[in-house]
Amino acid sequence: MRRRFGQGLRLGVAASALALVQTRRWGGPAELLAEQPYASVGALPDALAALLGGGYAGWPLTIVLSDELVRMWQVTPPAQTTRLADLEAAAALRFQRLYGEPAADWIVRAGWDAGQPFLAAAMPRALLAALGQGAAMQHMKLVEIVPQFVALLNRCRGELAAGAWFGTLHDKVLTLGAREGGLLVAVRAQALPAAPGPLWLAEHLAREALRLNLAAPNRLQLWGAPPTWLGAGTTTTTTTLGSPGAAGWTQAAVLAASGSAA
Repeated sequence: MRRRFGQGLRLGVAASALALVQTRRWGGPAELLAEQPYASVGALPDALAALLGGGYAGWPLTIVLSDELVRMWQVTPPAQTTRLADLEAAAALRFQRLYGEPAADWIVRAGWDAGQPFLAAAMPRALLAALGQGAAMQHMKLVEIVPQFVALLNRCRGELAAGAWFGTLHDKVLTLGAREGGLLVAVRAQALPAAPGPLWLAEHLAREALRLNLAAPNRLQLWGAPPTWLGAGTTTTTTTLGSPGAAGWTQAAVLAASGSAA
C-alpha cells in the first residue's frame, strides 16, 4: 500500500491477538485495518505476515504492548551515582527483589536519571525478538516498542493536574501511576473485581496510598474511565483523559491506538 506523508502504523499486541491501526500525524481518528490471533510467541512472525499481507513495506511501525506482558517498577538511584552502568545495576537488583528472578530473559528500558527515582519497564526478550523478526520480514521501519501505560503516560503528561494520580483501564486491569510533587513514584496494577465501581475505586486508592506512605489522591485522571466512575460522590474525583477506542473495538485494537494523538 502506498504511504502518504504523515501516515503511520501502530500494532497492538495483546496476550493472544494482534491489531493494526493506521494513524495520521495531523489529526483524524485512528483507522482499524486488521486483526489477527496468535497462539504463542514463536508464532508471532507468521501472524504478523498474515496481518500485514506484505503490503506495508517501508512504513513506520510503532508497537504497543499490553501491560500484562510487561513488568514495570520504580527505581531509586544509588546516592552519588553518575554512571549509566550503576543505574542499570540498580534497576536489575530491584527487579530481582520484586519478582524473584534475574532479568536475563527480559530487556529493561527506563528513563535513566541519577538525580531522582525513575520508571523502568522489562519486556520479554523472546517477545521483542519475535516482533523484530516479523517487522524485518515485512521490511517495515520499527520505530519503537512501548508498554501501553508508558505510551499513554507520555501522551497525557501535559494534561496531568498537580496532585492527581494517573491511571489506565484496559481489559479489566487498572494500572495506577502514583504521583507526588508532580513526579511518578510508583506503578501498581490490579485486576478489577466482578462489580467495580466508584466506592471500590476510592477504597483501592486509599489502600495503595497507605502502602506507599502517601496521602490518598483527591483526583484520579484515568484513561478509559467508564461513565459510572466519573463525578461520583466520593472523596476522589475521577476524570477521563481519553477514549479507549471506537465502539465495538477489541482490546487489541484499543491497544494499537493507545498513545496516538490521531
